Amino acid sequence: MIESIHNDKIKYLEKLSQKKYRDQEGLFLIEGRHLVEEASKTGYLEEVLSLKEENIKTTIVSQKVLNYLSNQQSGTDIIGICKKMDERDIKGNIVILDDIGDPGNLGTIIRSALAFNIDTIVLSKHSVDLYNPKVIRSTEGMLFHLNILRRDLNEFIKTIKNTHKILGTSVEGGSSITKYHNVSNFALIIGSEGQGMHEELKKLCDDLIYIPMNNKCESLNAGVSASILMYELDKEQ
Repeated sequence: MIESIHNDKIKYLEKLSQKKYRDQEGLFLIEGRHLVEEASKTGYLEEVLSLKEENIKTTIVSQKVLNYLSNQQSGTDIIGICKKMDERDIKGNIVILDDIGDPGNLGTIIRSALAFNIDTIVLSKHSVDLYNPKVIRSTEGMLFHLNILRRDLNEFIKTIKNTHKILGTSVEGGSSITKYHNVSNFALIIGSEGQGMHEELKKLCDDLIYIPMNNKCESLNAGVSASILMYELDKEQ
């Protein structure tokens, strides 16, 4: 059992709370049994730290060590060590995130993407880190079931223009999302929380869409907007 937070392995794992070390080592930490189970299903779970022996490679540690590595105020009873996820070929609909900065919004979008049959999520270079602990926690483990890439969006969109209908989002102009149902091979661009879509990306769109709503409401949270749009695009009628 490891009881000390000064143990070399624990000090090494604590560094994974920083993006530069996650990128360097190709590893990240997850907390809680549900996330550990989801990671295990998809083969990305390498090892767990737990108070007791688990049915996977286990390092038994003290509660003090778990609390030290945890990003939650209440602590946790299990922490997983995962390898970063592999990229795969795109086989369906895409959601493109143009500089999404809030971890909670990204987590919400990931969960909704899986619910509404999105194959791939593409993060811009300046979007929040996929492996940020708050992002991981808010995905409820759904990130392990999607193809998630990070790309220069201008270049990426140009590569899919012949295979996907590019749909941008705008509160002014364009078409109501209610006109689109059961769309196949689309790429939906969601703009950032503060600035919306970049103008250069709008020029690459085949159409702009918006969500009709009460004019007393100026805008919706990016995660909520993305979820509504994905739901409508996935509807049969």
